[in-house]
Amino acid sequence: MNNNKQYIANIPNNNKKRIVIVGSGFAGLKLIKKIGCEGFQIVVLDKNNFHLFQPLLYQIATAGLEPTAISFPIRKILQKEKDIHFRIAEITHIDTENNEITTTVGKLKYDYLVLSIGANTNFFGQKTIEKYAFSMKTASDAILIRNTILENFEKALLETDSKKIEESMNIALVGGGPTGVELAGALAEMKKFVFPKDYPELDLSKMRIMLFEASPKLLASMSEHSSEKSKEYLERLGVEVYLNTKVLDYNGSLLQTSGEKNIPVKTVVWAAGVIANTVTGLKEEAFTRGRRILVDRTNCISGYNNIFALGDVCLMKTPNYPNGHPQIAQAAIQQADLLAKNLHRLNNNKPPVLFEYKNKGSMATIGRNLAVADMPFGSIHGFVAWVLWSMVHLFVIVGVKNKLFVFLSWTWSYFTYDQSLRVLIKPKFRKV
Repeated sequence: MNNNKQYIANIPNNNKKRIVIVGSGFAGLKLIKKIGCEGFQIVVLDKNNFHLFQPLLYQIATAGLEPTAISFPIRKILQKEKDIHFRIAEITHIDTENNEITTTVGKLKYDYLVLSIGANTNFFGQKTIEKYAFSMKTASDAILIRNTILENFEKALLETDSKKIEESMNIALVGGGPTGVELAGALAEMKKFVFPKDYPELDLSKMRIMLFEASPKLLASMSEHSSEKSKEYLERLGVEVYLNTKVLDYNGSLLQTSGEKNIPVKTVVWAAGVIANTVTGLKEEAFTRGRRILVDRTNCISGYNNIFALGDVCLMKTPNYPNGHPQIAQAAIQQADLLAKNLHRLNNNKPPVLFEYKNKGSMATIGRNLAVADMPFGSIHGFVAWVLWSMVHLFVIVGVKNKLFVFLSWTWSYFTYDQSLRVLIKPKFRKV
């Protein structure tokens, strides 16, 4: 039976207009919670059955948190909502003439379609690097990185060749954005506080944590002050920071850069850019750089009147942001908040309100008591910025239980200088 030739089962047709929301990231989740079902039937599609708090993925990769602490079941969010239907599915095609989408579980009609399908790692066509380096966009990616780091240290204990030992211990991070900076800081703290107790037989002074950035500064979207402070903090923790340095190739054991060649390293994490996830059926002129979808000030896709895009997947040009808004959670949340209001206005034949981004600030944490933050009133750093970063992230995490679990984990790690989640869990595949 080919489900793609059928309509998705058990979604009733009624007299309400149907909004199909594809993706339950920050934008999709905000839209679901804000719009309500008055006057609408809502169908939510996602390839996972949970919302993932991606900003803390690096803590999964460094054994600070478990995936369940930053994941929240979508069906639990929808338990008290009426006329909302959720299906695990991925969108594959949009038939814009017939207001219909094709998914991995069947077809579906829509009155309004909202794409909040996010972005994925951009390797810029470097196939060899893509083959051997790690990306970090999902919980599975983060667990794989954690397992690889631990496995490599276990292998280092069994080696007698000093070069192979260094190769197993070394870690290279590509990309000086928030992901690269925060992951580098977390790994540096593991090297300082955790690995010496777990692996006393290894000479950790030979371990290198390297951060490569092709541009002249870290955290390019933040202020010069925050960029300089983040570099200072990382180097204080022992991270080797290389600016204006491109990674040219990686074969799984040797890294080639524009500054140093043949760097022995078994773990390379690529965080140097993203490319929007895409779907077929839209006009080619609807896409712009990075395959982002061009939208107007109401998040409506150019050339259509009932298809919208939110968050990382879209690009909206405004007088204050002629090159589009930053691909961060706050921009996605604000767009979804306004779209929820505008969909009700459209349903009541009222003109939509135009979007205007309110920059509430940006921040990044580097390590214990070390963080940088650009706020509307100015830049702050150090302990105050670290406390602010912690409070903001705890507030945004979905679920009271998750907030409590993360808070307790952070408190335990802060006072004990230890993470207790360094376990190797490998999936077992059933033989068919």
